[in-house]
Amino acid sequence: MKLSPNFHLSEFTQSQTATRLMLDNTPGPAEIAALKLLCEKVLEPVRENYNRPVLISSGYRSPAVNRAIRGSRSSQHAKGEAADFEIAGIDNLRICQWMERRLNYDQLILEFYERGVPASGWVHVSYREPYRNQELTAKRVVRNGRRRTVYQNGIVG
Repeated sequence: MKLSPNFHLSEFTQSQTATRLMLDNTPGPAEIAALKLLCEKVLEPVRENYNRPVLISSGYRSPAVNRAIRGSRSSQHAKGEAADFEIAGIDNLRICQWMERRLNYDQLILEFYERGVPASGWVHVSYREPYRNQELTAKRVVRNGRRRTVYQNGIVG
């Protein structure tokens, strides 16, 4: 099923976890509608600007898949509102900076990016209305011998 001119539902439902654990990762009508809006408002403009495929690494997550990966109970992925992606050959920081200046979204997160390593990390974006236009940067840190993810405001490379 086509969600928009350049995106198909299958790109958002593929999941190694779902395949490995034989979990259903089929979105319902509300989630499909949210995915269409995400494509229309955010991902299509990104695709058009860079004129390259937007490679979705994580899109929709059914409740079972979300539990299996220990995702947040409030994850926008489980609502069809979010996607993690990269564009081959384009620095993820650069993508986020372009999006920040030109698009509306709910959240834009530069995840696990390392300065000087253009292909590091990925871009997380969500869309819902009303949107917040919230920007964050996620980094891994070690505290008390445990790896944790910390979020700081803004897009920081």
